[in-house]
Amino acid sequence: MRIIGGELRGKQILPPSNYKARPTTDFAKEGLFNILSNQYDFSELSVLDLFSGTGSISFEFASRGCPMITSVEMNTLHYNFIKSSISKLEVNGMQVVRHNVFDFLEICRIQYDIIFADPPYEISGLDGIPDKILSFPILKEDGILIFEHPAAFSFKNNSNFIKEKKYGNVHFSFFTKK
Repeated sequence: MRIIGGELRGKQILPPSNYKARPTTDFAKEGLFNILSNQYDFSELSVLDLFSGTGSISFEFASRGCPMITSVEMNTLHYNFIKSSISKLEVNGMQVVRHNVFDFLEICRIQYDIIFADPPYEISGLDGIPDKILSFPILKEDGILIFEHPAAFSFKNNSNFIKEKKYGNVHFSFFTKK
């Protein structure tokens, strides 16, 4: 797995062979960050990465100059990998929190410009996760939630839905609080 853009472009992040996370594909990351780079100045963004897995999305934001990134990951192996990668890559402004995402949402008191969520596709209640996240006061007024999900799910009827982008089997749905 590699970082595809920014000052860390080309750097490898190699999770252990027993890693169970499903990282976002390079093709999908490239498409997503092309969209975001046309809309945002990364140097001014605060980002929350929920269900961080490998930390791949967080590292892409960090590589592009995001000054504040919080990665939330419950799995100890994944948490330790992200933490060691932050140190190895000498990333500033990024922290990883070992916590259940839903419990973290209850205690979080910071508001973010962008929230990215990539839950395990087999998680129970996946279709309700965007509304659950948006029910907490953690997204800034003009912020967006980007939700990665399998093709079997559609959020077009959700009142907070903005758009969906597809990159192969990876689907990103964008939401804002209305």
